[in-house]
Amino acid sequence: MLEAYLPILIFLAVGVGLAAVLLGLGLLMAPRRPDAAKDSPFECGFEAFEDSRVQFDVRYYLVAILFIIFDLEIAFLFPWAVVLDKIGTTGLWAMSVFLGILVIGFIYEWKKGALEWE
Repeated sequence: MLEAYLPILIFLAVGVGLAAVLLGLGLLMAPRRPDAAKDSPFECGFEAFEDSRVQFDVRYYLVAILFIIFDLEIAFLFPWAVVLDKIGTTGLWAMSVFLGILVIGFIYEWKKGALEWE
């Protein structure tokens, strides 16, 4: 039984060892020339316009949560569609409830104006 996991263990050991060697070489051999221009903060090649601790609008986070929710929905729909003939009507109703809850959440965010940008 353990012989089946030996190639995986060897692969992981070689990967971790190679990563450690390459990181060590990078730290030991990299040139260190500190400069005021290198150490200064920048945004996309420009000087920072204002403080980096600016508050984001809450709608940004709501759209991000919506993206994650609907991305997960698609991730659940593909395997469900593949085995739908095996799970029958029970699976169909379970997925209907799941999609119904997501639609209710989407309608709630739509009514609250979370998708409106000014």
